[in-house]
Amino acid sequence: MKKRTVRSIPQQRTPVRELDPVVRSRNFEEVNCGYDEQEALLESQRCLFCPEPKCIAGCPVNINIPAFIEKIGAKDYRGAYDVITGTNLLPAVCGRVCPQENQCEGVCVVGETLEPVAIGRLERFVGDLAIANGWVNRPYIEPTDFKVGVVGSGPAGMACAADMAKAGCEVTVFEAFHEAGGVLRYGIPDFRLPNSVVDAEIDKLRELGVKFEVNTLVGRLFTIEQMLDELGFSAVFIGTGAGYPALLGIPGDSLNGVLSANELLTRCNLMKARDFPNVDTPLPLGKHVVVVGAGNTAMDALRVTKRLGAESVACVYRRSKTECPARAEEVHHAEQEGIEFHWLTNPVEVIDDGSGSVAAIRCIRMELGEPDDSGRRRPVPVPGSEFEIETDQVVFAIGTNANPIIGQTSKLKLNKWGYLETDANLMTSIAGVFAGGDIVTGAATVIEAMGAGRRAARSMKRYLGLREAIEEPSSETIFGIDAREHNFVRVKAA
Repeated sequence: MKKRTVRSIPQQRTPVRELDPVVRSRNFEEVNCGYDEQEALLESQRCLFCPEPKCIAGCPVNINIPAFIEKIGAKDYRGAYDVITGTNLLPAVCGRVCPQENQCEGVCVVGETLEPVAIGRLERFVGDLAIANGWVNRPYIEPTDFKVGVVGSGPAGMACAADMAKAGCEVTVFEAFHEAGGVLRYGIPDFRLPNSVVDAEIDKLRELGVKFEVNTLVGRLFTIEQMLDELGFSAVFIGTGAGYPALLGIPGDSLNGVLSANELLTRCNLMKARDFPNVDTPLPLGKHVVVVGAGNTAMDALRVTKRLGAESVACVYRRSKTECPARAEEVHHAEQEGIEFHWLTNPVEVIDDGSGSVAAIRCIRMELGEPDDSGRRRPVPVPGSEFEIETDQVVFAIGTNANPIIGQTSKLKLNKWGYLETDANLMTSIAGVFAGGDIVTGAATVIEAMGAGRRAARSMKRYLGLREAIEEPSSETIFGIDAREHNFVRVKAA
């Protein structure tokens, strides 16, 4: 292949087709249409195949990004899928929701001069092809006598479950809700991540032999200790996430018409409240909605309420647009759809209409001072700048806390914020119990949670005395078995 330079590659990032903002703001169809084959091939030509690619290190699970892009360029799409799934179980998911601009694309060498290679869009292209063609990578699996329990079916739990199933363990995933998928299911609307994509990726786990037990709240039906002592699990992974909503604690935040973004999104996404009254789940919606916060969850809440028919939807955020933690693409889409933004604005009170419901939200203007611990400039109130925004519904999207149930019902050691404490191998204070994802680190990205699930699986295999499974099949076999599996015999001491 001729060596590529920044001057020799296509100078413009290949655009992606999107639904018209006026049309899409009234439905839940996916906004981003993804690349077709010609668009993917064109964008693949922008990769320089760096000898020391920074993008691999920028990916939390270290996908060999140049290798899969090279496969796309050669039209070896199944080969590209094999490269990605060597480390990432959910390419169709991560290609849609990962903040690539802060990870792999953020360190792309092309991005130093031009727009970076659209790595996320290329990953989604491969993931969608895999779903359409039913591709799945199922290595040779030699069954063991070990049973592994996974608590939570979000990205961390799914990644751990897949790796332990490939290692020959009997894996059961316990999910508190009535459908598997965790935050992918209840937290992200269909217009960003269709449930059909989540279903397809979960089906691949089932093909590996993973069992899902839904409507099972661990800590209430049985405890973590009982999983080890009475239910016969050799090891347990906890990936319950951090879905306990945070509120500001300002006057009036318990009025009718105030709710968390978690409740709003769970009712709409998982419980299909957007189809009420054709479903049993109600979703009381105001005509004038204010969402407090400006992360990805806030963008989802803003855009959901717009689609549900709110006459006006406004975002209130105490910092400026520059410090906004949401993906730039999500903010752009929200602006296109008619969302109003009040930057440098902080709520101080939710005002009662006299009958226990919301009438308005009182705010104060802010200005940016010196940087705080996060590195962002600290917002400082502007004296005498208070004003009111008329609203009949306030949605708080200002972050989440650790789900307290596991900590309350087990003897696992917690840190001062209520998250599970783990050692360097992600083992908790109880031997054989591992944890990863948001329940350990606090809110993080989907791919970071998956990386934690895979790290925990590696530690779990060492704990159980299992060697690493062979991920990529070999052309050399002995009696139909991969030659690299030859002469490995497990010995169990009495």
